[in-house]
Amino acid sequence: MKKRTLYAIISVTVVLTALILYAVLSGKEKALVLETQVQEGSFEIAVMVTGELQAIRETEISGPSQLRSRHLRIRSVKIQDLIAEGTVVDSGDWVATLDRSEADNSLKELMDNLEQKESELMRTKLDTTMQLRQLRDDLINLHFEMEEAGISLEQSRFEPPATIRQAEIELEKATRAYEQAEKNYGLRVQQAKAKMREAEINMARDQRSKEEMEAVMRQFDITAPSSGMVIYKKDWNGQKRTVGSEINAWDLAVATLPDLSTMISLTYVNEIDISKLKKGQKVKIGVDAFPEKAYSGEVIDVANIGQQLPNTDAKVFEVRIKLNEKDTILRPAMTTSNEVITRVLDSVLFVPLEAVHANDSVSFVYTRDGKKQIVLLGPSNENNIIVEKGLSKGERLYLSMPEDTDRFKYAGLELMGEIRKRKEEEEKQKQEMQQTRPQQRPVSVGLRSRG
Repeated sequence: MKKRTLYAIISVTVVLTALILYAVLSGKEKALVLETQVQEGSFEIAVMVTGELQAIRETEISGPSQLRSRHLRIRSVKIQDLIAEGTVVDSGDWVATLDRSEADNSLKELMDNLEQKESELMRTKLDTTMQLRQLRDDLINLHFEMEEAGISLEQSRFEPPATIRQAEIELEKATRAYEQAEKNYGLRVQQAKAKMREAEINMARDQRSKEEMEAVMRQFDITAPSSGMVIYKKDWNGQKRTVGSEINAWDLAVATLPDLSTMISLTYVNEIDISKLKKGQKVKIGVDAFPEKAYSGEVIDVANIGQQLPNTDAKVFEVRIKLNEKDTILRPAMTTSNEVITRVLDSVLFVPLEAVHANDSVSFVYTRDGKKQIVLLGPSNENNIIVEKGLSKGERLYLSMPEDTDRFKYAGLELMGEIRKRKEEEEKQKQEMQQTRPQQRPVSVGLRSRG
């Protein structure tokens, strides 16, 4: 019985001790988490956007340039086989194979046309040979008739004048007929030569087209023009060209070999933040694939014309950010987080965003000394916000809303007029921006801004 009582007393003591320790420790932890103070110093204002790594320069791995020939009449060719993206190749290594189906059909059609042109050439040659032979025979006969008319005239020298005149007329007619036939023969020879030349040209054209097609088909196994890492080519709609994709005479590239020594982050910024970005601004860059790595960069280009994302009403502007560092682990198409430093303010007061609360368009903080202090706020960044009026350096604040908010009394009511005036000005500027919004054009692919 005594042992049971002792065990009960010990158990109750242990439980009470644990509860007391938990309350003390959690109370300390809560106090540490909930409190902060107003800080003064340099303040960076940034726009956060997501981007995608790209190489500034790249070499295209393309299909045969002869596919652009108007004689081949091939509109597009499918990619039958393609090396894995990211493969490192040397100059001359195999990269892709094009589908020969359409080319085979075109080659067969060209061969049929060539055979037809050869038949036409042979037929033209035979026709002209027979026609010219007949003309030569007619010319010989007319020459004989002319000679006979001359003999008849010679024999009628002692005949009456009428008979002589008749013989002279017959000779003139025979001579004129022969001369006309001789001229016609010359014209028919030229005509025959022209027909033969035309037939030969037509056959030669089809012969060249056939040889050109055969030469193109020998190049359907595509090799790398130089060494590098193979990255798939993107179509106008942002889709990568893979097996089954098509290339055409206007864009023959099947893949690219990017120059990884100079990389950019291509990003799209929303129309609200684009006015804050300018060429030359510094950027802090992170790569999602390597969160432990940090890079620096610089804005090198800001688009003047907006673009519309597909299937949304979002308007964005293309921004190009050049990386300052070189790193062999970076690859095209990797996702980046870009913190574009738009402004740096010195000697300003700022507090964590979590410490600021709002009610009826009025911003305020809970101070350690029991005030519900109204504040006039300035720009913010990802973690903090500037306090222009209402607080002093070092003043203690609560990070979250305290439990007993009823005991906190409003302070700083004199700032209300200035706050309302500030909001009216911001609303006016917003309306002006909407009225003078830059022209937009559709974009096939883009990365949405996070800032």
